[in-house]
Amino acid sequence: MAYQQPALPWAENALEPHISAKTIGFHYGKHHAAYVTNFNNLVGGTEMDSMTIEEVIAATAADASKAGVFNNGAQAWNHSFYWNCLSPDGGGKPAGELLLAIEKDFGGYDKFREELKNAAATQFGSGWAWLVLDGETLKVVKTANAETPMTKGLKPILTIDVWEHAYYLDYQNRRPDYTAALIDNLLNWKFAEENYKAAR
Repeated sequence: MAYQQPALPWAENALEPHISAKTIGFHYGKHHAAYVTNFNNLVGGTEMDSMTIEEVIAATAADASKAGVFNNGAQAWNHSFYWNCLSPDGGGKPAGELLLAIEKDFGGYDKFREELKNAAATQFGSGWAWLVLDGETLKVVKTANAETPMTKGLKPILTIDVWEHAYYLDYQNRRPDYTAALIDNLLNWKFAEENYKAAR
């Protein structure tokens, strides 16, 4: 039951000028595709072959002997989630219930924006910055490498990929500029609100 790499929700050039078609081509077509291929090769013919990718991630997260399965599975899942967090019609502020929750839990949208930007900028090395639901409370967290908040019982609402392959062709070492461009112009708040409503 191989995991299928989902199609991008927009054309490769749809996020320009903030993220180039060249970056998306490498990121989706090479990096994400490789995680999917490696994951399927590792679980094929094993007892994990009949499990969902989320079940495999949960089952292998704390097992050092299954690090390869976890890393490729979590990266495949994280990237599939990340693409949906971006939209050519994104950016700005969220609306409705999610905005109210952000204002309550962070003390305002601007404070949330700064916390998300800071998490993305200060994640040492490769990783992810996330907006998650922890019980009834929204929080910003960061994870290293392939780690995902799901393994800590947190529910992902939105993420920003801060691996170098996500931004280096366009921004070189200017990760904060990439993060600001994403938050202000590309974050898909409709997707985030759907995740928030489903997670509650």
